[in-house]
Amino acid sequence: MERKNLLLILLIFGTAFWGISFSVTKLAMGTETPSTFLFYRFLLATLVLSVIFWKHLVKTKLNDIKTGAILAVPLFLGIHLQTLGIKATHASQCAFIAGMTVVIVPLLKLLLYRKAAASKIWIASIIALSGLFIISINGQFKISTGDLYTLAGAFGFAVYLIVVEKQAAIKNLVPTIIPMFATCTVLTFGLALTDEAANWVPTANTFWIGVIYCALFSTAYMYSISNIAQKYISAERVAVIYLFEPVFGALAAYFILSENLSWRLLLGGGMIFLATIISEVNFKGSFKKKHRLVG
Repeated sequence: MERKNLLLILLIFGTAFWGISFSVTKLAMGTETPSTFLFYRFLLATLVLSVIFWKHLVKTKLNDIKTGAILAVPLFLGIHLQTLGIKATHASQCAFIAGMTVVIVPLLKLLLYRKAAASKIWIASIIALSGLFIISINGQFKISTGDLYTLAGAFGFAVYLIVVEKQAAIKNLVPTIIPMFATCTVLTFGLALTDEAANWVPTANTFWIGVIYCALFSTAYMYSISNIAQKYISAERVAVIYLFEPVFGALAAYFILSENLSWRLLLGGGMIFLATIISEVNFKGSFKKKHRLVG
């Protein structure tokens, strides 16, 4: 199997971890504030990856630390804002809105680099945006605070993906993974210090189970695979692959949190999933192959 195809499979597998993490995070935080939850999540992820990538850690250079710190800022903002969103809205709804990264990435690339995405990406983005509208806008045409936090977090993730793609084109990002998560740990520690409601030693088992799950699977595993994959896969395609996440998120919310799967969630989610398929199909290749067969 080609490395690119293997990484695609690993990314899709990771989106299941991510989708489940919305419900796990909401359940784990309970009445706690997100600051300490995120601090322990990044701290554990950093420690685990320090063991896994020990050979890279001992050879870490100043440039690796700088790159890791640069990557950490949009990643921290994306995760922090979406965690606030999870706290304020349904986990299933939050998961689907987070998928709007697929729309934001090509828009930001166009604005920042004058680099236009393929037509199918724009078609997929419009369909995904329509799905988001169906999911999020209520009868009074208002969007909740939790939805706004989640959407703002999607911008953070979009910037992160673009920066990762840019850095992956010029260097191996594996040595930057530990500095990236270490920087996120420092940022969330500072956030927790300024949080008067922060509880540093929660007693609920669900809190610590959530920390372990999110640190190992939705943080250490997924972001490591993502950073490695973007050497071979564009930010737009990675963002589209991430749209598998809300499907898993909605299912997890149904089984873990007993959230209802409303017709709006199913319809809007189905449109976002359709956008995933459209963006991944090679229409030109299929057309040429069919033309050759007919000829």
